[in-house]
Amino acid sequence: MKYLFFIAIALLVSCKTPQKELTAQEIIDKAMLVAGSEKVENAKISFDFRDIHYEATRKNGLFQLKRSFDSITDVLSNQGFQRFVNEKPISISDSLATVYSNSVNAVHYFSVLPYGLNDKAVHKKQLPSAIVKGKEYYKVEITFSENGGGEDYEDVFIYWIGKEDFTINYLAYSFHTNGGGKRFRAVTNQQTINGIRFVDYDNYQPNNDNNSLVDLDKAFENNDLSKVSEIVLENLKVAILSN
Repeated sequence: MKYLFFIAIALLVSCKTPQKELTAQEIIDKAMLVAGSEKVENAKISFDFRDIHYEATRKNGLFQLKRSFDSITDVLSNQGFQRFVNEKPISISDSLATVYSNSVNAVHYFSVLPYGLNDKAVHKKQLPSAIVKGKEYYKVEITFSENGGGEDYEDVFIYWIGKEDFTINYLAYSFHTNGGGKRFRAVTNQQTINGIRFVDYDNYQPNNDNNSLVDLDKAFENNDLSKVSEIVLENLKVAILSN
C-alpha cells in the first residue's frame, strides 16, 4: 500500500500542468506594474541631474518636459520644443531644436523606465534567460519603428528583469549618435516615491568593441567593462495628479 501511495504521488507530480511561459509583453507589463509606471502617466516629477534641474508633468496624454540651468529653460511638449532665456522665448534653428529636444527627452526617458515601453513604436523580443550575480533574469530586447520611434529609432535596448520580483536591475543599449557605441548600466540604488520606483546606475562601456550587446551581462561579470559615469538623480519629488 505504501508503494502504491508513492507511485500515485509521483504520477500527480509528473502530470502537474507546467508553469506558463511568459511572453515578452507579459514580462514588460509586470515590470511596469512593479515600477508604478501607471502613476507616471498622471504625475509631476522633478529632480536634479549633473547640476541641471529637470521637471516633467504628464497628465491624460499631455506632457511637458523641462530642464533649467543658468538662465536657460528648455521645454519639450506636445506642441514641440521651445528654448527660453531669462524666461523669454528665443528663436533657434531646427537642427539645434532637434539636438536640444533629444537631450531633454533622453534624461526624462531614462528617469522613469520602464514607463514608455508600451508605446506603439516599441517592439519587444524575449531573449534566452540569464543569471547575473546569482540572480535569474528574463532578458527582453527592445527595438523601435522608424515611424514614431524618434530620431534614435535605430537604437537597441536590452533589459534584465528579475524572474521573482520583476525589477529591472540591468540594461544595455547601442546607440549611433556621436560615433555610436554600447553601454551597460547596473542599478546601484533604488527608491520608491509615491508608488514610483526610481533608480541610480553605474554606467559602463565594453573594453572590447567586439562584445555583443546581448552578452554585456557576461562581460560585466567577467570585469570586462569600464565604468564611464554614474547616473544619480538627486532631490527627487513626485506629486500624483488627479485625473
